[in-house]
Amino acid sequence: MFAEKSERYARARKRISALCEGESDEIALMASIVTVLHHEMADFYWTGFYRVIDGGLVIGPYQGTVGCLRIAFGKGVCGTAAQTEETQVVPDVHRFPGHISCDARSKSEIVVPVRNREGDLIGVLDIDSEEKGTFDDVDREALEGILKTIWQG
Repeated sequence: MFAEKSERYARARKRISALCEGESDEIALMASIVTVLHHEMADFYWTGFYRVIDGGLVIGPYQGTVGCLRIAFGKGVCGTAAQTEETQVVPDVHRFPGHISCDARSKSEIVVPVRNREGDLIGVLDIDSEEKGTFDDVDREALEGILKTIWQG
């Protein structure tokens, strides 16, 4: 299972790097990352970005069902990741204090902060699964690595 997941991430990282090479537009980068991850990774039910705008999070490019349009810093898994600037790996979203349920089918979640070259928080990558316990350190390390490569070089 871990080997297959790692192989999928390796393929995704290679495709994302090729697609994003030379691109500087944040929306184009986010859209490309979301598309590749959503279609490459088997258990990704909702895959998308929330962008930092006017002191909060606003939904950005995503794939999946309808998501929450705005999330305040400190609220839910996304807001917590944005406020702490730390990746949140949540095996059971229903046990996460203050979880925001945009879709009741979501059971587990990982949210990774996104920083630009200057180190400023520009958003979070939010990924949900319909199964509990989907995300682990393999996901955290792979996703953090992909985002760092694209935005920080």
